[in-house]
Amino acid sequence: MQREPHLNNAALMARRSAAVPRGVGQAHEIFIARGENAELWDVEGRRYIDFAGGIAVLNTGHCHPDVIAAVKAQLDLYTHTCFQVIAYEPYVELAERLNALAPGNFAKKTLFLSTGAEAIENTIKIARAATKRSGVIAFTGGYHGRTLLTLGLTGKVAPYKAGFGPFPGEVFHALFPNELHGVSVADALASVETILKNDIEADRVAAFILEPVQGEGGFYVAPPAFVDGLKRIADRHGILLIADEVQTGAGRTGTWFACEQWNVAPDLIATAKSLAGGFPISGVVGRADVMDAPAPGGLGGTYAGSPVGCAAALAVLKVFEKEQLLERSKAVGARLTAGLQAIARDNPAIGDVRGLGAMVAIELFEGGNLARPDADLTRRVVAEAARRGLILLSCGVYGNVVRVLVPLTASDALLDEGLQILADSFRAQR
Repeated sequence: MQREPHLNNAALMARRSAAVPRGVGQAHEIFIARGENAELWDVEGRRYIDFAGGIAVLNTGHCHPDVIAAVKAQLDLYTHTCFQVIAYEPYVELAERLNALAPGNFAKKTLFLSTGAEAIENTIKIARAATKRSGVIAFTGGYHGRTLLTLGLTGKVAPYKAGFGPFPGEVFHALFPNELHGVSVADALASVETILKNDIEADRVAAFILEPVQGEGGFYVAPPAFVDGLKRIADRHGILLIADEVQTGAGRTGTWFACEQWNVAPDLIATAKSLAGGFPISGVVGRADVMDAPAPGGLGGTYAGSPVGCAAALAVLKVFEKEQLLERSKAVGARLTAGLQAIARDNPAIGDVRGLGAMVAIELFEGGNLARPDADLTRRVVAEAARRGLILLSCGVYGNVVRVLVPLTASDALLDEGLQILADSFRAQR
């Protein structure tokens, strides 16, 4: 590909440092020039395999032609009215589609917004309006966004919460089950009951909120027994159950919503990220009676559910159907898991390979000792992979998890090439 000779990553990083606050982190000192499906090219013309997917935003890949075509067509019609002023049919059609996709044998309604954090904020607003209660119980290791309320819900201090308090009150954190780190399902459910005994009475709790698979927290999957037990507590006390599907949704785990794999249906679901294939839109899908609790004017936003985002999301849904991406998600997950398990057999530092569908991760420990998370090795492996042409991200409360969020449209050959680079990156650390 052609490139402008005066553009290079180092020069752009220098300009970035001078113009952008240091609080805006950057995983790799790379500037993209072009992206296609599961590959990208930087401003120096170098090719990379993208196993990060814009942090789970590109399930349909970079610049999917059907999504781009839908957006271009929408741009010729109108770009903004504010739905609360002049409505448009794509918003309604997208709401109808998500209402039909969401689990639960009850009537549903959907609200659209712009970002994942905005969707989470609105789940809490709606839950409080519906229950006339204020308390919320979230979970350790959970990540729910960067606004003050969503940071309050987030169960991970560094780097998200450090220096930004105080946070909104009446938010409590129970233990998230994590057998690898010694927290059983029974422990986690007992911690919820402890909060209801020691911190806030059950009839003042509006909702429980959890991720079906923790994203930033380390790709730990919520065990079905835990969700079942949590729902029993919720039903006993009239507490709503909120699924944060910002990262798990839009087919990442093999079903459109990960909570479809639960035995119970949540009352509210937050969705964003890959919903529109790289264009900003988010949503809240929920029980119709709960969603209708806020009075007219209580929900919305200037850019909420933008026409461009709605057009892109409708195109994404069509791509999923046409290319059978839910089945592909399962196949990608199986191939990644098998490849990562093979790498783990040669690397004792990898203490766990886990995930749901194509949301897969490995966790690293010093010498395989589960008591000694190895964040340093994790950083080195991610950096080495980038030098070799593979974009990865780390995560986890201990910073010792390497996660894979490759586009579901990636070919088997590209998946295998990326896995080989990862294997070589581990080998380079010996």
